[in-house]
Amino acid sequence: MRISDLLAIDDLRLRLLAGDPAREFGTVHITDLPEPGRYLSGGELVLTGLMWWHAPEDSARFVAALAEAGVAALGAGEAWLGHVPDDLVAACEQAGLPLLKVPVEVSFRTLAETAGHRLAGDVRDALGRHRRLVAAIAEGADLRELFELTAAELGVTGAVVSASGEVIVGAAGDPVRLAKAYLTAPRLPVRVGEHTIFAVGRGHRAAGWALACDGDLMDRADLGYELAACVGLERSRMEEGRRVERRLTEQLVVAALDEAGVAELDARLRTCGVGAAEPYTIVNVTAPRPGATRGPDPATLGGQAVEELLGREVVAAAGADGAVAVVPLRERTTAELADRLRAGAGVLAALPGTRLCVGLSGALTDAAAIKGGLEEAGHARRLAEARGGGVVISDEIYTHALLLATVPGDVRRSFSSRLLSPLLDYDRRHQSELVRTLGIFLDCAGSWNACAEQLHVHVNTVRYRVRRIEELTGRDLSTMADRVDFFLALRDTAPPR
Repeated sequence: MRISDLLAIDDLRLRLLAGDPAREFGTVHITDLPEPGRYLSGGELVLTGLMWWHAPEDSARFVAALAEAGVAALGAGEAWLGHVPDDLVAACEQAGLPLLKVPVEVSFRTLAETAGHRLAGDVRDALGRHRRLVAAIAEGADLRELFELTAAELGVTGAVVSASGEVIVGAAGDPVRLAKAYLTAPRLPVRVGEHTIFAVGRGHRAAGWALACDGDLMDRADLGYELAACVGLERSRMEEGRRVERRLTEQLVVAALDEAGVAELDARLRTCGVGAAEPYTIVNVTAPRPGATRGPDPATLGGQAVEELLGREVVAAAGADGAVAVVPLRERTTAELADRLRAGAGVLAALPGTRLCVGLSGALTDAAAIKGGLEEAGHARRLAEARGGGVVISDEIYTHALLLATVPGDVRRSFSSRLLSPLLDYDRRHQSELVRTLGIFLDCAGSWNACAEQLHVHVNTVRYRVRRIEELTGRDLSTMADRVDFFLALRDTAPPR
């Protein structure tokens, strides 16, 4: 029961002197002990006649004991002192404890009985809802039916959306906006426009669901929490079945890496939902969280996220080298699948401290190609990691970028710094543009005129700058070897153009 519910009872004539009226309490406890903490268990509305009060410092001591015990609110009667001391109001404000003034004509017994009847009614209502929900689950109600039943019981409307902005159940006008609000909110629940957003479950937000309730439920958060708990219960039940599917994918990957026979691989591929001769692709994914010491590992979180990005059509089995999913193409190309993943990953990018790195193999058509597909997807994912995140398909890895992705980062940085540091230092001291000129000169295949046109300078200026680059680095830009070195060094530093 909320404090605001008591305030709404006219016969009690209570007045809120401090704190949040939305605070809930579960029982009523009457005491005039100066330090009653040992007799409290938390969540109570404590009623006191203030007989313990003798000096202003008594209020701070009394309120501190209540706060330490986890009391929900304090009701102070006026019968003994004739008023509620200002120092008690100040102590409650400082402790964030709601304080009610109880008039002389209202007895604590009346107040306790009134609250008790209301609390008993709340319990009966909750038990009735619980019985109806359990019956619906036992009868095989799916997520949509359970959500609609619970929402109707609570009088709440809205939708459940994934972290990538897909509507799971219900109706939402702009699910991507709601998903971004869920990902970026410092705390939940949060009010966003005409919705109040709650988290479903306690998992990482990158793979989580958000409950977007219509209207302002910040003062009735218990309704949102209850609906979110029911959705979370059904999601947990769905998750149990997916664990078996992940195990089948793990077995397929192990068999392929152990070079099992084609017949065995073909049978395992069918258990993963890929029919005979049906085109499919391998997806390898991680979700690194630099500096994170708690929560799921990058492979597990990446697998959970990609399952959500693909609408739970597939499962991803987490392993030592990322999470792997076998995805039937079903009349779509790998490029189209990559675009879908990029769209969802773009929404997830709103979440600070997490980046999704996804690699896709080419289109495969038989079980014998699984091992090669796993290697392709792994290389593509590592290239995505080298780029700082994103989605990479196998067509992109058969370039110099693949070679760079396989070289340790400290080696790449050392190579780039050794070659370009004279130019970077010169530009810093003279406010010049040697590095930018070098990049454009290489992009123009060494054409003086094309480079000058892009830089909007005279061709002689380009010639001067190139000679200065050669003098500072000891390299010759007329040779292919030195041009390649500069090209690779620039790709690692990615200077502005």
